[in-house]
Amino acid sequence: MFDKILIANRGEIACRVIKTARRMGISTVAVYSDADRNALHVEMADEAVHIGPPPANQSYIVIDRVMEAIRATGAQAVHPGYGFLSENPKFAEALETEGVAFIGPPVGAIEAMGDKITSKKIAQEAGVSTVPGYMGLIEDAEEAVKIAGEVGYPVMIKASAGGGGKGMRIAWNDQEAREGFQSSKNEAAASFGDDRIFIEKFVTQPRHIEIQVLCDAHGNGIYLGERECSIQRRNQKVIEEAPSPFLDEETRRAMGEQAVALALAVGYTSAGTVEFIVDGEKNFYFLEMNTRLQVEHPVTELITGVDLVEQMIRVANGEPLSMSQGDVKLNGWAMESRIYAEDPYRNFLPSIGRLVAYKPPAEVSEPARAVRNDTGVYEGGEISMYYDPMIAKLCTWAPTRGEAIEEMRVALDSFELEGIGHNIPFLAAVMDHPKFVSGNITTAFIAEEYPDGFEGVELSGTDKRRVAAAAAAMYRLAEIRRSRVSGRMDNHERKVGSDWVVSVAGETLVTEIAADRGGATVAFSDGSTHRVSSDWTPGDSLARVEIDGRLMVLKVGKIVSGFRIRFRGADVPVKVWTPRQAELAALMPERLPPDTSKMLLCPMPGLIVKVDVAEGDEVQEGQALCTVEAMKMENILRAEKTGRVAKINAGPGDSLAVDDVIMEFE
Repeated sequence: MFDKILIANRGEIACRVIKTARRMGISTVAVYSDADRNALHVEMADEAVHIGPPPANQSYIVIDRVMEAIRATGAQAVHPGYGFLSENPKFAEALETEGVAFIGPPVGAIEAMGDKITSKKIAQEAGVSTVPGYMGLIEDAEEAVKIAGEVGYPVMIKASAGGGGKGMRIAWNDQEAREGFQSSKNEAAASFGDDRIFIEKFVTQPRHIEIQVLCDAHGNGIYLGERECSIQRRNQKVIEEAPSPFLDEETRRAMGEQAVALALAVGYTSAGTVEFIVDGEKNFYFLEMNTRLQVEHPVTELITGVDLVEQMIRVANGEPLSMSQGDVKLNGWAMESRIYAEDPYRNFLPSIGRLVAYKPPAEVSEPARAVRNDTGVYEGGEISMYYDPMIAKLCTWAPTRGEAIEEMRVALDSFELEGIGHNIPFLAAVMDHPKFVSGNITTAFIAEEYPDGFEGVELSGTDKRRVAAAAAAMYRLAEIRRSRVSGRMDNHERKVGSDWVVSVAGETLVTEIAADRGGATVAFSDGSTHRVSSDWTPGDSLARVEIDGRLMVLKVGKIVSGFRIRFRGADVPVKVWTPRQAELAALMPERLPPDTSKMLLCPMPGLIVKVDVAEGDEVQEGQALCTVEAMKMENILRAEKTGRVAKINAGPGDSLAVDDVIMEFE
């Protein structure tokens, strides 16, 4: 077995590989850029080597710099993680020349399957059903429009070397094909150093289901079930689960056997993933093969008990697989939520900055439940503009799908994250969505269910009253604490009453609280009551409250005369007053936000790539105004209504913060 491996990656996947290597008794080497000098993967590794400036194309994807780190540390093998150099055949060749083991597939397999155009041709030759499209190289936007018209709209414009949603656009007409081709080409060049583009038919209402395969160098290959990856936004996976709620055993076996046959046909070794589009009749079509470890691999590990990183290391060491297909058993259900540094209230645009608070739920592994959090950040650390915005992968496991979803709901409610915008409220909302709970989902789920973006969650009537009851009991407890402050004057003790008025989400509720040693009974003026018990202490940012026998995990922030409560995707201020305070509060004028309706504000920290209009131009609704680049993605900002440009405040090359004014309108 290897004594030392180098992880040619960063963030959570580097930390994930280090954990398995440590368990196997293998020492590890981390590499890092200037931006990652204080990163968690650097701290966790036994050694760390600096490889360059923050941009990935000057550090993490520079083969020579990684090779220098290998030579300097004497690493015998390299795990590439995902992204960066993981599917770069030149990197695998460089390692082979150096006599260093690549913890991944052979160069030939990477070249054959890593290129989407070539892989589709091989799949077709092997008799695998593929989606109709144009596999040749496309020279310019006009040719892309011509081909798209021949294939038939809608079409998917994709980077040949792409992955992770980069360099990918859906076009429904000529204009979108023209714009999408150029944006995909630019993103592909920036992210992968390869700007080749191809076009295929976009299958409407599809499911995205992938098969995990594992092959050794001795001709053995197995599949470890499937992962349902249909919950996607901008072609990037957001929530994954294993197994799929859609497949039956017959379809699973057919897809698995086909995936293994394809892998063995190209001499594949190590862990890999064959992705399929599956329609409503369970017809499946080969999409692509990822010749690396997938981001969502933990859900497969949770239902099979197989450590995929360990298997990759053992295969790279020349060992045969220790299991056969008959040994693979799928046990229970697993969910994964990708927690991103992006603001769901701003159309999921990237958010960067410092993690003022980072307190994930405790990881557990029990016979009836499990919680796992794969991460590469820590409290006080910074989310950089240079890399992917993923903060963590929160995973849960339980015997059934319903129980796994409930575990995820509680885990998301328990995840404390402050300082940046993040998508936890959106993830929580999906976990409660009836369509998701039913398992009746497609890759169009987010677009169909949130067509106008995410605007938060409105509490149900029952939950609103439960939150009100909890807030009232908690506020009374805090008032009792404040009334006992030391240093008060004699004979000036303040009595805390039992009558309170709670204002939550536009509803005012009159309550009376009867407290005892076991908790409090909160009675509303209509005669309904709620029993509340909790070990919450004033000042705690998280409250585990049992209300009428139901556990509710509330994020609690202090505001004047109440709390900011976040629960199941809802974010509501809850005011708690004495009856007299409520009378006076009703007389206070409402503070209105400033009018920004005639301004184009920068929705995220980013760089202006180009401005499409000039001062004095008349613009139409939906017209492109400018392009902002952030987190390796180009974002086209469009006019929300017809108007005339009065002033432009920023130009190409300018770096802007959130809400900086890009242009103003008459």
